[in-house]
Amino acid sequence: MIGGNKDFADYKQFNFSGLKGQIKISRKGLHFFSSKITLVFSAADKTFLDYFLGVLFAQKDLMIGNLQLTPESYENEDPVTITDSVKFLCISPIVLLPGSFNDDNAKRFISPEEDEFSDLLYDSTIARMEVSGKYTPEQLADFYKFQVVADQEYINRIQSSHKKFARIYPVYDSDIKFEVRGYTFPFTMYAPQPVQQFVYEHGIGHFSHKGFGMLDVASADSKTSQSESKEEFNYA
Repeated sequence: MIGGNKDFADYKQFNFSGLKGQIKISRKGLHFFSSKITLVFSAADKTFLDYFLGVLFAQKDLMIGNLQLTPESYENEDPVTITDSVKFLCISPIVLLPGSFNDDNAKRFISPEEDEFSDLLYDSTIARMEVSGKYTPEQLADFYKFQVVADQEYINRIQSSHKKFARIYPVYDSDIKFEVRGYTFPFTMYAPQPVQQFVYEHGIGHFSHKGFGMLDVASADSKTSQSESKEEFNYA
């Protein structure tokens, strides 16, 4: 529950990234060397978003591990055009399978080339769209076109350099820790525009409300290659 508003006690229609900044990875975790860091947060419901920002900026100090943070400012992302064919970049790993305590199924590797990869993402996306209450059963039934096509050149480059695009990540639910497999690679998604808009605003896959599955739209300029290189450095 975020804050004390009971209207949002079970609200999960939001998505966020990890903390972005100059970091170094060690056995003890992440070490931040930036004086300022960034968190990307997304929610389609403006009422909730305004409420969240109010709660966040009411805090003078936030402790995340040993990291002490002070909220300073926020800015809105520029609007982007979403169509029925979009190339996405992963800001945070995509989780295909819901994890649970004492169950290793969520750690199972599924190749992005297999139909099961797209099928699992389709099932979780439609289920979340249904829960949102913003789509009629007729609309959901019409959203049957759905395919995720991985950037094979990127995956080949990662594998040839002996890096990974899929890793095991911890997830905490009700103070219980379990593990899931997350995937991070660029991909093109073919789906109706409302479905594309939903995953852009809410994330894709499971546990988007816990910081997984956040996406960004790749552009055709040099910013795209810079973003892809950054993702490769952070997650591969």
